[in-house]
Amino acid sequence: MVNWYDQTICLHGSPGLGTHGSILAEPMKDPRPQPIQRRDYRPPAFWIDDVDLVFDLDAARTRVTATLAIRRNPDVPPEPNLRLDGERLTLVGVAIDGRTLEVGDYELLPDGLSVPAPADTFTLVTVVDIDPSTNTELSGLYRSGTALCTQCEAEGFRRITYFLDRPDVMSRYTTTIEADRTTYPVLLSNGNRVDCEPSAAPDRHRVCWRDPFPKPCYLFALVAADLRCESATFRTKSGRDVRLEVWVELVNVDACEHALRSLQRAMAWDEATFGLEYDLDLYMIVAVSDFNMAAMENKGLNVFNAKYVLARPQTATDDDYEDIEAVIAHEYFHNWTGNRVTCRDWFQLTLKEGLTVFRDEQFTADMTSPAVKRIHDVITLRTAQFAEDQSPTAHPIRPDSYIEMNNFYTVTVYNKGAEVVRMMHTLLGVDGFRRGMDLYFERHDGQAVTCDDFRAALADANGADLGQFGLWYAQAGTPIVDMQASFDAAAQTVTLDLQQRAPVNAVGDAWQPMHIPIAVGLLGADGRDLAPQLVTGEARTRGTTALLELKGPSARWVFGGVVAQPVVSALRGFTAPVKLRIDRTADELAFLMAHDADPFSRWDAAQTLAEATLASLVRDRAAGRELGLDPRFVAAWGRMLVDPLLDGSLRAAMIMLPDERVLAQHAYALRGTYAMNP
Repeated sequence: MVNWYDQTICLHGSPGLGTHGSILAEPMKDPRPQPIQRRDYRPPAFWIDDVDLVFDLDAARTRVTATLAIRRNPDVPPEPNLRLDGERLTLVGVAIDGRTLEVGDYELLPDGLSVPAPADTFTLVTVVDIDPSTNTELSGLYRSGTALCTQCEAEGFRRITYFLDRPDVMSRYTTTIEADRTTYPVLLSNGNRVDCEPSAAPDRHRVCWRDPFPKPCYLFALVAADLRCESATFRTKSGRDVRLEVWVELVNVDACEHALRSLQRAMAWDEATFGLEYDLDLYMIVAVSDFNMAAMENKGLNVFNAKYVLARPQTATDDDYEDIEAVIAHEYFHNWTGNRVTCRDWFQLTLKEGLTVFRDEQFTADMTSPAVKRIHDVITLRTAQFAEDQSPTAHPIRPDSYIEMNNFYTVTVYNKGAEVVRMMHTLLGVDGFRRGMDLYFERHDGQAVTCDDFRAALADANGADLGQFGLWYAQAGTPIVDMQASFDAAAQTVTLDLQQRAPVNAVGDAWQPMHIPIAVGLLGADGRDLAPQLVTGEARTRGTTALLELKGPSARWVFGGVVAQPVVSALRGFTAPVKLRIDRTADELAFLMAHDADPFSRWDAAQTLAEATLASLVRDRAAGRELGLDPRFVAAWGRMLVDPLLDGSLRAAMIMLPDERVLAQHAYALRGTYAMNP
């Protein structure tokens, strides 16, 4: 209700707010924008402890009233004004501590709003109008078909209301949504449903939500639509019953069962593996046809592209089912690795994404075939991430600068970031990594932190030195590791010499040697693993696999008790995202394909033999020679097809030829500069 006589607005219980007409805040884009530098990070001058949002929803004009409980940050020098971010907002009015601000009392900026800060704590109320129907960027509140929904990561909340739109400002949210009852019968937001006053208009309804856990604004979510709910429950390890809801269009209510079961499995796995229990009474997933990402982990209300929710046996493939389970799990795992503990700034994006990709990879491995999952993850790295590392857009998993943050949602930040976490898991072991994760949550629950904080928790919990390992966060590119093996029959030893080289596109002399874990095994003539007996160098043994830690430009390891020349199984499990160079004969590759105890190494030997075979065929074709397959290649593939120890999914992975993108990266092999030893 607007009362023009005393220049106040009374809108859903927010009195004392003046109005001075409609002022649209349009961002002015710098034609030559300056990069944002990680080194320039400064803590905010103000904190926002509580946020009360009231939405009067309409596709063409939504009015948002935001009441913010603000206090100064005592750890930074005081500033006289509070500067809030805002884009494409029509300002209706502003009030501080119940006092209406006149136009001259505040400054409307091209990309925000500046208001005076009268005290160390105060309450700011703003009223803005936004137009979801014209929001074609799908950032902020936008229309998706007949629905209204939000996407706030990375910087979309500033398109909803004026705010400190940065991830290190964590607030508790209460959200009230009012809308037409027929057009938008379902009104969803973060947290738990709470009681609120009914709408005064008979054709409208009102729903209230409260999220008791502090979160950054990029995790805010709202959905208003005509949807149907399929539900289930999950009982947590502490005995609480959590209601699980999947909201979809009416025609898709029969396609939600797999998503619900996937969610239940993910919740149980996270409790068993990391001791992490869900914290709200309700967990919701909404399937949206026009969502511009796969999914978004908004606290308690995940918004998904429908492709990653809906599955029917008549139309969905096995890959579809696995993809849905993986994405459902990924967004659920963010509840702790991203929501409860979040990023201090957007340079730390891999802190939540790399860690959560690692967690969803571990989950999928446990739910399906660990060997096949590992192979698929490495294929992604070699086809997409290695190519990015070799391109002009190469960047470390934690970049030092950016112009547009959305450009850093990359396979490097996500998948290579997961590999960096996996290396620490390898170095510390399952129990050591769990100790580190426990300490990480104990130290930082409810905080916005950095990649260094995560690494420090893992190191401190295990008394480990991960200082040099930090280079994986800072240096771009794929390191190259050369391995040479030599057998001394008289001494009955095998010597492994390892050297690491800078990536192909490293700049100058700035690149420093990395801390690289390399898992190796030795196979005897009978195809069985030999027990590693270390004579020179340091290594940890896990079964018949030795974990070597290459830290300098080069290092040597000598193994004793080897009576006959073995075949070396190198980089078992792909323990580091590197390019390994080691001379192999076709007979050695075929031997590894037949006998290696590590399934990844078997597959990798098959890929290497196939690459060399294809390269040989290309050279023969270019020279006009008759084409023919090497009999060793045919025999090796034949043995895999009939190997009773391989399950169907692993056998299918083994006999796949190398991806053409991998072959493209190795194009020099097809020009005759590479040849497999005979």
